[in-house]
Amino acid sequence: MTAADDRVPAPRAPEPSPRARIVLAEVTRRDDRLLRTRTELTQQTRVGEALVRGLVRAQLALALRLSLVVAIGLGGLPWLFAIAPSVGQVTVFGVNLPWLLLGVVSFPFLIAVGWSYVRLAERNEQDFTDLVQRPER
Repeated sequence: MTAADDRVPAPRAPEPSPRARIVLAEVTRRDDRLLRTRTELTQQTRVGEALVRGLVRAQLALALRLSLVVAIGLGGLPWLFAIAPSVGQVTVFGVNLPWLLLGVVSFPFLIAVGWSYVRLAERNEQDFTDLVQRPER
């Protein structure tokens, strides 16, 4: 006998078992709750109407508050220049202050108000979604 004949065949790896799908019970309960809430919203039941009406009111209140901020912020500048004409005569870098505030500073102000509106509106929508998907006790 030679050394080649003494070799032991390598053991074979076991065949992999088929994959098993595991589903948790929590997922199905959550899906049922989401389905029921979606049904209430799509069928426009009293509960669904109240939920949507609350979201619309929150978005309207936010829009009105930020519109008031813009109206006071930009609309107040002409009043300031009319009440205190000396403020309107001030020059900064060779440009009159009213032109600087209304022509340059107003744009970043409006962008900031718009950015905050989007952020707060998304927060309102997220609160609505959390309310709709809240687990029942």
